[in-house]
This record gives sequence, structure tokens and C-alpha cells, in this order.
Amino acid sequence: MVRFSHNKALSIIFLTIFIDMLGIGILIPVFPLLITHGSEFLVTPASWSQAESFIFAGWLLAVFPILQFFCTPILGQLSDKYGRRKLLILSISGTAISYFLFAYGILTRNIELLFFSRILDGASGGNISIAQAVIGDVSAEKDRAKNFGLVGVSIGLGFVLGPFIGGKLSDPALFVAFNAATPFWFAGALSFVNLMLVYFYLPETSSLKFALKIDYNKPLHNIFKSFMIPNLRQIVPALFLYNAGFTFFTAFWGIILLKQFDFTQGMVGNYFAYLGVMIILAQGGVVRRLSGKVTDYKVLYFSFVLTAVCLFVYYLIPSHVAHIWIYSIPPFLAIATALSKAFSSALIARTTDPAVFGEAMGVNSSANALAQVIPSLLSGYIAAHQARLTVLLGALLIVFASIYFVYNYRESNVLARDKKLKK
Repeated sequence: MVRFSHNKALSIIFLTIFIDMLGIGILIPVFPLLITHGSEFLVTPASWSQAESFIFAGWLLAVFPILQFFCTPILGQLSDKYGRRKLLILSISGTAISYFLFAYGILTRNIELLFFSRILDGASGGNISIAQAVIGDVSAEKDRAKNFGLVGVSIGLGFVLGPFIGGKLSDPALFVAFNAATPFWFAGALSFVNLMLVYFYLPETSSLKFALKIDYNKPLHNIFKSFMIPNLRQIVPALFLYNAGFTFFTAFWGIILLKQFDFTQGMVGNYFAYLGVMIILAQGGVVRRLSGKVTDYKVLYFSFVLTAVCLFVYYLIPSHVAHIWIYSIPPFLAIATALSKAFSSALIARTTDPAVFGEAMGVNSSANALAQVIPSLLSGYIAAHQARLTVLLGALLIVFASIYFVYNYRESNVLARDKKLKK
């Protein structure tokens, strides 16, 4: 009976993660429609210039990761203190309400409501971190790695289907009742179903309640620790630059496809779904084949450079080029990003003192969250000058990440530390 409860809990949690990523993916093809002049779904005032709409877009993109950066670590602490189930119900409720508000904000062209909905989703959206804690609670030691691996599958499927669904449900050409708000009504309804499943069927999985004092400054403390924990200061700043560069690319690439390459919203959704499929294939193929055969830091030397090259190609590719050229880059970009994500985590795991490994991963997660905040905020101002410059800046930041990593990471220091620990 206990085992059945655990299996049921895992099923609900995997669904929670999938729906969370689905909602994030749905925004990708719809977002350009809201701020591109000439779009029937434009939400900014007619008196605004395209540059002003891009700046608005940058802020609207940024508020979600800003609130995630500050609130997710706090929600994690609260789940330790009050239980996973209560915090997961709170988190999913906020996500569901935010989708409904965002849909209504699109229909009414209410900019303040759009901002509020993204703030609410960011503040309450600790779904994945709390869900991972539930998996840790209910998984036997022998099943833990397998279950956490399924988290990646849920995230990947959500990211693949999200842009595809968002592109289709927002296209009136497919069905006259569809518009830019439809995907968010759909995501809100899915989140509400998820909420009901958690409320009625998910038991509390944490048997311990910790009488801890909540550290509200933990996100900032995590950033400071990235320069204090041995070996992390050689790795985390490079990963920060890499993730920031990739965020600059993704922030406005959908808009560039719409404006400069004559994509429709459905085609934008198809593109990002295709990229997601390529990443999943790269994770299952290339990463698995190289794992254990090639040293992690050597893989990162290659994957960082390959990512930068892919972004440089996208920056230089002529506007209105045949779409086949746009679709020729994702297989290489997918290999580069899959290798970078997998082998950077492996490098942190291998080179960090086991006594602080959990803390090190938390520090890296905070740095990654901050790497989404700053580019999202700045990209609107850069795109106001020229949208394609966001791609160039992303490529340059990844080049800097490569340079920092090559000149600061020293395998000899790690080997000396490991030798000292063995003694």
C-alpha cells in the first residue's frame, strides 16, 4: 500500500513538472504577437513606438525570473518547515491564477494586469523545486537517480509540446475562436486539474518538519557563496556567462523569426518544439555516448565554443533566407547545449567537496536564475536599437564564458584537493 502511494505521488509530481514546463513553453510563440507592431494581438498602446514595445517586452520577460530568483529558495525552505503538500498547493494555485489573469490581460490589453500575472507566477512558481523535494522524499536509494532522470524527461516533453501547442492554439487560421489568449486559458485549466490532483490525491511526503528560521536573504547568500566554495569560483561564473548569453538569444529570437524571417506564430512554435526534440535526442544520444569516456572539462571547452558559433551564424544569416537554413542550426545548437548542461553539472559534482555538494548545486541554481534575470531586462533596451543585436551579445557572452573557463579552471588544483581528501 505504501508503495502504491509512492507511485501515485511520483505520477502526480511528474505531471506537475510537465505542466509547469508546458506553460513556460506556451509563452514562446505567443509573446512576439503581443509586442510586434502590425500584429492583431498587439497589447501595447498604438501611440508607442516599436522600440518602446520592445523595452516593455524586456521588463515583462524579466519580472518572472526576478521573482523566481528571490522566492524559489524561500519556498523550498517553507516546504521543509510546513510540508511539501501545502506549499505545492500554494504554488500551483498561484500558477493557475496567473495564467487566467494573463489571458484576460491579453484580451483587455491591460498592461498592468499582464505584469501582475507574471509577478504572481514568479513569486509562487516554486513548483519544480518543491516537486524535486517530493521525489527525494518518496524515492528509495536505488531508484533516486532513475526518478530524477524522469524529471528531465518531463521537462523536455513540456518544453517540446509547450511551444507547439502555444503556436497552434493562438492561430485563428486553424480555428476562428483561437487567439493569443487561448493558450493561457488552456494552461490555466491544466494547472487547475493539476491542483485538484495534488489536493485530493497527493499525501504529505515529508515525515519531518524542521523548526528552522527562514533565511530570506538566501538567494543573495547563494551568489556570494559562488566565490567562496572551493572550485565553484572557477566554474560558476563561466556557467553564469554561458546561461546569460543563451538567455539573450532566446529572449527575442521568436520576435526575430516573426519580423525578419516571415514566420507565423505556429511556425515559431514548431521551431522551438523542433529545438526541444533535438535537445532530447542529444541528451539521449551524444551525452550518453560521451559520458565516462571524455573528461568533463574538455567537453565544456568544445560545447561552449560550438554554442557561440551557432549563435554567430544566426546573427549573420540574412533576413528572409529560406527556412531550411534556419532549421539547419538546431541539431548543432542542441548538441552544444545538452553537453554544456550535463557536463557542467557533472564537473560540479566531481570537483566539489561531498560535504557541501547540495549547497553547491543550490548556489549554481541561484546563479542560473540570475543569469536569466539580467539578460531578460537588458534585451528589451538592446532590441529597441536592433533586435538581432541580442543574438550577437549572447554569442559574445558565451565566448567570454569560454575564455574565463579555459583560463581559470585548473584540473591540477582539483586533483590536489582530491589527493588531500583521501589522506
